[in-house]
Amino acid sequence: MSRTTDLTEPLPLPRPETAEGKPRRIGVEIEFSGLTEAQVARILVKQLGGSAREEKRGHWVVEGGGMGDFEVYLDSQPLERLDHDGVGGQIRDLARAVVPVEIVSDPLEVPQIAEFDRAIQALREAGAEGTGTGVLSAFGVHFNPEVVSTDYADVMPVITAHALLEDYIKRVAGTDFSRRVMTWVAPYPRALVDRLAAEKPPATMDALIDTYLELAPSRNHSLDMLCLFAHLDEEKVAKAVDMELVSPRPTYHWRLPDCRIDEKGWTLATEWNRWVLVETVAGDADLLERLCAAWRDHRDALTSIRLDWSYRVERMLQGAGLCDL
Repeated sequence: MSRTTDLTEPLPLPRPETAEGKPRRIGVEIEFSGLTEAQVARILVKQLGGSAREEKRGHWVVEGGGMGDFEVYLDSQPLERLDHDGVGGQIRDLARAVVPVEIVSDPLEVPQIAEFDRAIQALREAGAEGTGTGVLSAFGVHFNPEVVSTDYADVMPVITAHALLEDYIKRVAGTDFSRRVMTWVAPYPRALVDRLAAEKPPATMDALIDTYLELAPSRNHSLDMLCLFAHLDEEKVAKAVDMELVSPRPTYHWRLPDCRIDEKGWTLATEWNRWVLVETVAGDADLLERLCAAWRDHRDALTSIRLDWSYRVERMLQGAGLCDL
């Protein structure tokens, strides 16, 4: 019997296929501590099948289990350069309290998120620790949903919907304090939200990329658009940001600000369903326009704080029957 039957089910995307008619896939990255890379790899094999091999010291690959490959490694380039024995090994072991082990999946189909959650349960039971274990435990979860297409008409509503929903999503998700006070996942600048929600927003993909690079030229946002924009115009993006950690690809890079793997009942599906809300709002042109107008009204007020805006969004989502997503 599947152990995922009592877990949250991942919702389908409102537009489940690409413009070419292929199922959209999602890459998943999850960071946590409490276990070694080898322990994590063995648990993935037990739960998802396949076999594990150490591709190089400390870098494991789990393959052949029917869900594509998974990479497991300590998420620090400086630590990767250290020896795994002697002093280098001791430093790596000490660093595990603040440097996460990371699992990176091959692109998954949406229903496979539920199968991944089976492994999450097992990792939790084995002692995996998330963001709540310490103020410096800045671990996160990243989803990389494939875009419907790279056309402006398909991308612009998504980034706009996320910009308008971000404060609401963070509030209802109960973002961990360590992620709020640190700078790993900063909210979109209000100036960017103003431009996206304006009566005359950027009208072409080139203008959208220019606006983003002008006002939010960083990977450290919940919806990091640099991967997609670099896929479209790598030269332009490279002039504005350091490309060392930017991987050009036709996906959104949605960076959840914390990982709660050690909390009973926490699932990837719960977090994924918040992204489905973003795309659902993006696909409702009337609701999106009303949210844009509400943002402009909010910004015209004498005071305009993010908490007030998050509650206003909640009321509008309730009116649209979307708060249960």
